[in-house]
Amino acid sequence: MDTRKLKYFLAVVDHDGFNRAAEHLLIAQPSLSQTIASLEKELGVPLFHRIGRRAVLSEAGRELVGPARLVMRDLDAAQSAVLALRGVRSGRLDITTMPSPGIEPLTSMIAGFTREHPSVSLNISAAFTPEEVIESVRSGSTEIGLAGSSSAMKVPGVQVLELERQPLILIVNPHADTFGTGSAIQRADLGGHRLIASQRGSLMRWLVDDALARGVNTEIVVEVAHRTSILPLVLAGVGHAVMPSSWAPTAQKAGLRTLLIEPVSHLHVAILSRKEDLTPAARAFLAVAALHAAKGKPDAADT
Repeated sequence: MDTRKLKYFLAVVDHDGFNRAAEHLLIAQPSLSQTIASLEKELGVPLFHRIGRRAVLSEAGRELVGPARLVMRDLDAAQSAVLALRGVRSGRLDITTMPSPGIEPLTSMIAGFTREHPSVSLNISAAFTPEEVIESVRSGSTEIGLAGSSSAMKVPGVQVLELERQPLILIVNPHADTFGTGSAIQRADLGGHRLIASQRGSLMRWLVDDALARGVNTEIVVEVAHRTSILPLVLAGVGHAVMPSSWAPTAQKAGLRTLLIEPVSHLHVAILSRKEDLTPAARAFLAVAALHAAKGKPDAADT
């Protein structure tokens, strides 16, 4: 099978239609349509349903996406391996990350990686659950995934490297700071306060819901899906926010106080990858991640 056809097929998937895919590939739209039609004829099944101007994946098309990505990824790995022998350190690395690990430790690891490999470009995509990260790695959509969960992750068929544990903290609304001068609070101290909360399913939301279930009289005033909104909302005086400690440096630079919440709950952060057939760039990034994990920095609960 011509890998060019798979490349064009994935372009239609990733760019949500033939017109945008053709623009991305710098080819004429009729040429793209002919290539996809040729691939469909070769496979004997339609890959897309044409609905007006839209192209919707058929069942066969959905089944092809994962294997097609793996083929293209393996081709990139082969090319990168050959180039590496010639001393060329270029290429692209696709990473998917959940929001909090995407602040830290991803920022520190990217900084270390780009110092060593300045010619490799990184593409960072977003996921909001560990399951999305796992699926992205397994399907070949990305080579590297960062996930945070309430306990250590074990994923059959996927390499998992634990990086760190991030204790949950309270980012304090400066307009309602009645917590005294200490560096920590009890969950019961959230009583009488208004909170900005993540959506259900996150560890941060679990802590808030657990406090409510135990009779703590707190109020969820805003439920936020996009966590980039949280610090601006706290700064605006809307409420306090329960977040992992990766958010503390940014919050403190913005002039916000952070408090450890006791008893301490931790977000377990891990990096995920395939166990084999990784590109040189992915292997180099995992080496940086292994150094980060080996540092064994104490978290806020240990200091």
